[in-house]
Amino acid sequence: MGIYNLISFSGFLTLLIFAWLLSENRSSINRKVVLWGVGLQLLMGVFIFVLPAGARVFLFLNDVVIQVLEAASAGSKFVFGRLAFPPGETGPAGESSLGFILAFQGFPTIIFFSALVSVLYFCNIMPRIIRAFAFVFTKLMRVSGMESLVAASNIFVGIESALTVKPYLKDMTRSEACTILAVGMSTVSSNVLALYVMTLRDTFPTIAAHLISASLLSAPAALVISKLLVPEQETPTTLGVRVQPYYEKERTLFEAIMNGANAGVQMIVGIVALLIAVLGLVALIDVILGGVGSVINPWLGFKLNWSLASLLGYLCFPFTLLLGVPWQDAGPIAGIVAERAVVTEVVAYQDLAALINSGQIIHARSVVIATYALCGFAHLASMAIFVGGISALTHERRSLLADVSWRALLAATLACLLTACVAGMFYTNQTVIFFGSECEC
Repeated sequence: MGIYNLISFSGFLTLLIFAWLLSENRSSINRKVVLWGVGLQLLMGVFIFVLPAGARVFLFLNDVVIQVLEAASAGSKFVFGRLAFPPGETGPAGESSLGFILAFQGFPTIIFFSALVSVLYFCNIMPRIIRAFAFVFTKLMRVSGMESLVAASNIFVGIESALTVKPYLKDMTRSEACTILAVGMSTVSSNVLALYVMTLRDTFPTIAAHLISASLLSAPAALVISKLLVPEQETPTTLGVRVQPYYEKERTLFEAIMNGANAGVQMIVGIVALLIAVLGLVALIDVILGGVGSVINPWLGFKLNWSLASLLGYLCFPFTLLLGVPWQDAGPIAGIVAERAVVTEVVAYQDLAALINSGQIIHARSVVIATYALCGFAHLASMAIFVGGISALTHERRSLLADVSWRALLAATLACLLTACVAGMFYTNQTVIFFGSECEC
């Protein structure tokens, strides 16, 4: 194990201790949840990164996702023409790509994957997979059946995972509320995962495999961190109970496709609205901070970059080093990790791709760790979406959800960093899943 692998391991322990120090009630922490959650993460890490069989499984999944994305692009190419061509592609009439355009190449994949997931639900495939993961979480970690089901659902879907436990939300405890929010914000849904793959697949060929493994690793990580920050001090109604997913099944397959596609459109509208509003507000804040900096910098004696992302990047810098990112790359990586908290992971992944293409990141290790650290909805806009969405399902618990929302956001952020530490612990230039058949990025 190299020095950076040891740093990632020490960072893993440090993050756990940090969460323990910030706990609401350290005496109530369920050690079984922590030990089994950590154990599951490490076992998954060994399977994914060390065992050849695990690497083959995830590289196969990587190829499947890429092939599905190729199929998904057929519809967008028919509708948008050359605007939907990815960089470097030429159409049958010789028309060339205009470069990567998020609206015409990234967003249509969300519609396709939303429809695909809806079909998997209709065919009863997705519920069976979710029940299998939920069974593992319930038996090993002794969390409530509702928490297990939400954690398992969030590996594959987003805010809609709360619908699977809708009948039980009115009776959830404070700790369960924090866990439901934290798990939702620390993982990514399959339709948005496809968007990240579209953004990075040209610069990082095995990106799909890493995003899938990151979502798997982050589910137990979120359970652990959430239970450290807000331990269970009540008795959940579904403790030790296997909860069956609740969902309203469509009458026909075509109805499932239509509903899934419409849900994808609604998600795109939400993402576009957030990007326009958040990026505009951040730009305004940066103008104000720039004015403040022009006054303060002469007094400091050195030039400080006065932008919101840069200032947060300074705060994230020590955490980035803890992840095992080499010193030379810690500054840029800290910047995009901080950026995710403000302007969403969509922008952060785009900027990661830009950093890779421009050669500003020296080490491939830094790219891998950043990919895992960014893989989650842990940002302010997402917190509002999750609190609002779940509150709509259970009005009587609205104040409880608002009360634990900030701790849930912290838990989700730490869970993503914990997952990045696992990737850093097992990173080597010989690990096939990191680069495919060749060790290059």
